[in-house]
Amino acid sequence: MPMPAGEIERLIREAIPDAEVTIRDLAGDGDHYAARVVSRSFAGMNRVRQHQAVYSALGGRVGGELHALQLETAVPETETNSE
Repeated sequence: MPMPAGEIERLIREAIPDAEVTIRDLAGDGDHYAARVVSRSFAGMNRVRQHQAVYSALGGRVGGELHALQLETAVPETETNSE
């Protein structure tokens, strides 16, 4: 069963409370999402660590219940993007 976008957002916000989270359904099938997560807690982290923090928030659901997630992370002040 696909994971609803609201559930993805909720899990990320629970783990990263200051996060600004934007979720888009890429294929309209509830199975392929893009997420943009902006958080001050990412300051000083490289891209890999930022993405690991988001994947950790999703508790191993990526690749299973959440089939595909295109991820972009940033720190608010610098808006340093990563893909």
